[in-house]
Amino acid sequence: MLKTEFHSNQTVAFDPIPSLVSCDWNFPGQRNGEGLYNLHPYPAKFISQIPKTLIKAFNIPKDTVILDPFCGYGTTLIAAQSLGYSSIGVDLNPIACLIARVSTQDCSQNIVESATRCIQKAKATEGLISMPYIPNLDHWFKKPIQIAVFGLITAINEIEEENLRDTLRLALSSILVRVSNQDSDTRYAAINKPVEKNDVYSIFSRVCQQYMQVLHSSQEDYPNAFVLNKNILEVSPSDIPSKVGLVISSPPYPAAYEYWLYHKYRMWWLGFDPLLVKEHEIGARSHFFKKDHHTPKDFENQMQKVFKLLSKICIQNSYACFVVGNSKIHGEIIDNTELLVSAAAQENFELRTILPRNIPSNRKSFNLSNSRILTENIIILQK
Repeated sequence: MLKTEFHSNQTVAFDPIPSLVSCDWNFPGQRNGEGLYNLHPYPAKFISQIPKTLIKAFNIPKDTVILDPFCGYGTTLIAAQSLGYSSIGVDLNPIACLIARVSTQDCSQNIVESATRCIQKAKATEGLISMPYIPNLDHWFKKPIQIAVFGLITAINEIEEENLRDTLRLALSSILVRVSNQDSDTRYAAINKPVEKNDVYSIFSRVCQQYMQVLHSSQEDYPNAFVLNKNILEVSPSDIPSKVGLVISSPPYPAAYEYWLYHKYRMWWLGFDPLLVKEHEIGARSHFFKKDHHTPKDFENQMQKVFKLLSKICIQNSYACFVVGNSKIHGEIIDNTELLVSAAAQENFELRTILPRNIPSNRKSFNLSNSRILTENIIILQK
């Protein structure tokens, strides 16, 4: 199962596993979460050093792409692009897909100017446009804040240029928890905040100025990143336009983090359906704490479907790398590594090695029952 590396006329066996085993996967002293990795709140995303280190370790044919079937924030896609590789990301969550698209696409030079025009339009239409129906909106957003937010999203949605429209929608999405009554992106509770209507405009403007500093210029040449907003369990090989040379992902394992819940009002404001995301989100806590609840076997079965897809779109001998931690459900510790390896084996993916690492305190699950789980594994599989 060794890949080969070519030097002149000589073929040399190449096995990346020893170098991966010798790496310190805790990355002590290295900073994370700046620039492109800090455009939008997204708790529980994995750190950029993981995909960067993995990509550098493997020989990835240039006519293939790097795939993240649970792309989330888009960390794998950003890392792949920075290292010269095309990539594909799939995610059910439309906010995740919006972040991943904006992080990897060309940036219009008119962000700040367009943001200023949107603010002017929003102010001019205050109280003149009908608010959309969003459940419990008054509980989570003060009336003046609602008016400012809806005025901005209405003005932004009128922009014809798709990349620019996406960028401004993301900028607005990034501030919604800050200007709402929600305590934080990691605590779903309403509190009273000293936020006023004009704060919405000023914070939005500042974020757009920051985006101008870090997003790709259209003058730069970057490899393509394709983002597909779809349930991975419903993706077919025809949805993936290129052969896959490497997979890097962190699946939403059982009861680890309520992605749909903490992005719920962002989805509603931007015109998406969070309840649809909740229904199909793999690992959502609600699936495991209801009558006729899911079991760890359901997670294994779902992941087997993912590996069935991967078996059809990945080139022979390619690697698939997954970052997972354990879960605690109904008082029982669930070994998600074992479940994932079992699912992979059923589709003929061979386990090459398991690389343990410590979970930084700022990346731990926000499910309090999981808060004592201090480590996670990087599972290296090969087709």
